[in-house]
Amino acid sequence: MASRSLPVESSRLNETLPHGDFLPHTLASRRISRALQRIAGALSWVWLALLGAIVLNVTMRYAFGQGRIEFEEIQWHLYSIGFLVGLSACLDTDDHIRVDVLNARLHPRTRAWIELYGILLLFFPFVLLVLIHSLPFVAYSFATGEVSDSAAGLPLRWLIKAMLPAGFLLLAVAGLGRLLRVLAYLFGAPGAPPVSEAAGSDRHADR
Repeated sequence: MASRSLPVESSRLNETLPHGDFLPHTLASRRISRALQRIAGALSWVWLALLGAIVLNVTMRYAFGQGRIEFEEIQWHLYSIGFLVGLSACLDTDDHIRVDVLNARLHPRTRAWIELYGILLLFFPFVLLVLIHSLPFVAYSFATGEVSDSAAGLPLRWLIKAMLPAGFLLLAVAGLGRLLRVLAYLFGAPGAPPVSEAAGSDRHADR
């Protein structure tokens, strides 16, 4: 049964993230979370690099009249890296924006069931679709030696395009971690106390 394959850290079963996430971690989901946060932390420098590129480009353009296309292109390259890696980090910590205005009003167990079906029926199919179509996109760019359309632009366009499947692969891993947590909440695990509905409701009220 599902509950037999989801070892949960019993000492952390009722752990709540600062913003009120009520889902318990499993051993596997915690390892996934740590790996994703390490990757996001290691690449967080791109936002400082992006800021530096913007300031340098604006200074050169308006102070010296020498705007460079390379700096304009590196800006969206860096933004793409930060955004695509940040997707998985946000999903892992549940810091993404939820547009469903009813979500916060629902019972935690109802929200967990909605999350389960959303992950299985919407999230994973969408991620798989992007991965299937982005790999040939990158392969074609690599095979043709694609470069910038601008004469002074950046070479190796396939490198930045490769961030699309890489980012969505990380997103799929984050989704797997989230799925494990939802299953642990709904079905529990041997050797771990069941999640208290009352505790869940208390967390729900604090949101």
